[in-house]
Amino acid sequence: MAGTYPERLETTAALLLQARTVVAFTGAGISTESGLIDFRSPGGLWERYRIVTFQEFLDSEAARAEYWRMRRELIPALLAARPNAAHGALAELQRLGKLQAVITQNIDGLHQAAGSTEVIELHGTNLRASCLTCGRSWPIAAVQARLEAGEAVPRCSGCGGLIKPDTVSFGQSMPEQALTEAFDWARCCDLMLMIGSSLEVQPAARVPLVAAEAGSNLVFINRTVTAYDHLAEVCFSEAAGRVLPDLVRTTEIAGPNE
Repeated sequence: MAGTYPERLETTAALLLQARTVVAFTGAGISTESGLIDFRSPGGLWERYRIVTFQEFLDSEAARAEYWRMRRELIPALLAARPNAAHGALAELQRLGKLQAVITQNIDGLHQAAGSTEVIELHGTNLRASCLTCGRSWPIAAVQARLEAGEAVPRCSGCGGLIKPDTVSFGQSMPEQALTEAFDWARCCDLMLMIGSSLEVQPAARVPLVAAEAGSNLVFINRTVTAYDHLAEVCFSEAAGRVLPDLVRTTEIAGPNE
């Protein structure tokens, strides 16, 4: 749908008020307003470090060292990041009972920090790391301290196994339960808010498509176009930190008159 910003906002608020089950699907774009750079963006980490696949991480000490060099640079920014207005607005929509779940490709934990519940993390979390052998887990800040103390490849202090952040690497299987829950929500929702994703990373990018195939309305809040914009009832190119708080206010005003 084209139209002025207020017109698109009012249309989206009406869809939100009419919907029985609303789900948000978020990508890296929702966190850029918190100061986190998308890995794929110009100047992102993948321009300066090569991608280490999961199999390489398992097989090669040199690959593990390269992986942890990148993580050592990434972790402080993640730990310092705070939820922005978009995260806060989604949490408010949940509190108001107008949003049932958040499905995210992000690993930063900012939805939970903003107060969101029922958050499905398709790519895991960077806030913890675990031993791949015994399963022992640590806060990522504890592993970062070891990296800054000079450890190139941290290992489990208990069994000597490899430690890895609880994120999904290239070539690593996605968490089956999270993926199942995401597609279940996609099939049952009648409105999906897609926020800040290029819809290029599979299989996560299929979540909004499954929702559309099941008859859900889609609203895209994205600074860049995607190959699936034609499926959306409404598209916003404005910042999510502007659109979502405005949507909360518009919905609260319109709600009593519905």
